[in-house]
Amino acid sequence: MGCIVALLALFSPRLALLALWLFGDLLGRAFDDWIVPLLGFFLLPWTTLAYAVMWHYGRGVEGFDWFIVILAFGFDLASWTQGSRSRMARD
Repeated sequence: MGCIVALLALFSPRLALLALWLFGDLLGRAFDDWIVPLLGFFLLPWTTLAYAVMWHYGRGVEGFDWFIVILAFGFDLASWTQGSRSRMARD
């Protein structure tokens, strides 16, 4: 299951989050409430996915895990700014 989710994450982090939610309890263990993963699904999918995976493979998110989460946040910001730039270029 892990390899399939990793491949899905390369193409679409939202699809990978959906697969993790449907076929496992990784999101439920990483987050206390359902609202944070739902907001993360729509606003910051790479960050939500990275946080959940780092939580699963460690004892929480600590040390180098935070670097991975921040890197994923950078990917989310880059996708937001690139989308904004492409919309401005079309107009």
